[in-house]
Amino acid sequence: MSMSTAERSEYRERSENRPLWTEEAADRRRLPDPVRTAAVRAVLVVALTLILAMTAFLCALAGSWLAFPMVIAGVVSTVVATWGVLDVWVTRQVWLQRHGVVSAPSSTARAMRREHRRSRRHARSAERSPGRISGRGRTGQLSHP
Repeated sequence: MSMSTAERSEYRERSENRPLWTEEAADRRRLPDPVRTAAVRAVLVVALTLILAMTAFLCALAGSWLAFPMVIAGVVSTVVATWGVLDVWVTRQVWLQRHGVVSAPSSTARAMRREHRRSRRHARSAERSPGRISGRGRTGQLSHP
C-alpha cells in the first residue's frame, strides 16, 4: 500500500509546519542561582567521591599498592562531599531568609500579628492610670475645673 503523490505532499506540509516540541509551564519554580550553583557543585563532588570509593574497593580486591592512597582520598572526599551537601542546605536557608516568602495580604499569620498588636495596645492603654491627664482629642476643655 503506497501513498499517492498528493498524499505525500500533504503529509510533508503537515510535518514541516509542526513544531518539534511544545513548551509547557513548569510545575515548580526554578532554584535561585546561588542554590543551584551549590547543588551542581555538590553533585559533582558526590559523583567524584563515589568513583573514588569504587576505585579504592577494586584496588583493594586486586591487592594493588594504590588501595591505601585511594582509601585515604575516599575518606577526605567523603568529608568534602558532606560539606558540599550541607552547603546546599545552608545556601538555601540563607537565600530564603534574605529574600523571604511572598506573603499575601490575606495571610493568617499577618492577621494574627495584627490582632496581637491590637490586644497589646489595648492592654497597655488599660494599664495606664485613670488619673493621668490625656489632652488628646479633648478640645474646648480647660485644664482646671
